[in-house]
Amino acid sequence: MPIRWPDRYAPGRVVAEVSNEIAIAAPPQVVWACLIRAADWPSWYPNSSAVKIDGGAQDLSPGAQFSWRTFGVGVRSTVQEFEPCERIAWSGAGTLLDIYHAWLIEPRPGGCWVLTEENQNGLAARAQALFMPKRMFEGHALWLRNLKARAEA
Repeated sequence: MPIRWPDRYAPGRVVAEVSNEIAIAAPPQVVWACLIRAADWPSWYPNSSAVKIDGGAQDLSPGAQFSWRTFGVGVRSTVQEFEPCERIAWSGAGTLLDIYHAWLIEPRPGGCWVLTEENQNGLAARAQALFMPKRMFEGHALWLRNLKARAEA
């Protein structure tokens, strides 16, 4: 079950790539519910703030557009993939930044496995990769650890 990268975000064609994964002792439905409730991200993922889904929804949905701040940058995102309890991905744009962030959820005995990968283009992505090469990996590792804690609670 690989990530379905749009051409411009394909691995090897971008300036920054990150991949993180974790096993979670909760069913995919529970993990999915936590992940799509974007309005609640700031309460458990400190690297996010000011999440606003167009139309006032609490949950992401197919084609949903949302704005938020992450890694200190304002980002405007659009949900590109939405397969309940299996995969979600969004594109995003910020100042000098063009991103694609994908998530996969796979059932496993006793819970599930979650993979998140983000590929980036743009001057801001290049600068972060050069001057803070572990920042995105560490931020996404925190996101996964906190997702795990929330889903297993």
